[in-house]
Amino acid sequence: MTVTFGPNGRPVELAAGDYRATVFPVGAALAALTRNGKDLVLPLAPDTIPHAFSGKVLMPWPNRITGGRYSFAGAEYQVPVNEPDTVMALHGLVCWEAWDVAEASDTHVVLAHRLMGQPGYPFQLELEAVYTLDAETGLGVELSARNAGTEPAPYGVSAHPYLTADRAPVDRCVLDVPAARVLGGPEQPGRPLDLAELRDTAGTALSFRAPEPVGARAADHAFTGLPDGGWQVTLTDPETGFGSLLSAQGRDARWLQVYTGEKMGRLGVAVEPMTCPPDAFNSGADLVVLAPGQEHRLAFRIGAVQAGLQQ
Repeated sequence: MTVTFGPNGRPVELAAGDYRATVFPVGAALAALTRNGKDLVLPLAPDTIPHAFSGKVLMPWPNRITGGRYSFAGAEYQVPVNEPDTVMALHGLVCWEAWDVAEASDTHVVLAHRLMGQPGYPFQLELEAVYTLDAETGLGVELSARNAGTEPAPYGVSAHPYLTADRAPVDRCVLDVPAARVLGGPEQPGRPLDLAELRDTAGTALSFRAPEPVGARAADHAFTGLPDGGWQVTLTDPETGFGSLLSAQGRDARWLQVYTGEKMGRLGVAVEPMTCPPDAFNSGADLVVLAPGQEHRLAFRIGAVQAGLQQ
């Protein structure tokens, strides 16, 4: 018997109350999330390869490694560079890998993947992505890793959803990002990211703490200075009052990448809760080092905003 499947694997559909979600096994990707039929993330077509890392889980590092080179525990490593223009290694090693569906129900799916290691990352990790849909609060996401090897392993994690206010143009939307500081500016090919370039967002075009209309402003930056007790980012269409939000605990996600979606037609904003800043494999800033047998978890939630009410 011939088994046919698309580039994203067989979609998993979830439903709870007015919420609906779709998850792809390839990259453990969030392919769709709606409330009352309105998009909260930019949806992915099942028969096409996702563009600009849309919806993907980012492990064992988020964001980038300059030149794909880093050192750890006295050894030098090189991982593949997959963004030649900036000479960066982007978003880890599992975005395009097929994950196993370990559990599934109408409201819940668990995806699992074993990262066996490779020359540039010779560490063994058992990875898990759990999506749980709730009729009141929306979609809960938990990303976890356990060091299944015999040596300590460097690690970081994020995800790459594009929040949308039912595909309203980003230019007319209002964005609220409760971050006090932002890192760097335009990247230069092969140039390491410098944490000394952290600056206050106040008074800059990258301040969205009011909240602020996006207008023509563009961002592809890492933010920090987030509230320790918990934070949320909202993207709202002022014409309809509808929008989406992503929330997390500051102690778990001290960093946040915000990208205004130029590669996606500026119909959504990538909001990426990160455990560490870009190039953390080189700087060591907020880098997680997993001892053998140790586990790490990152949790966040995506829900709807309607007429100023968070739901």
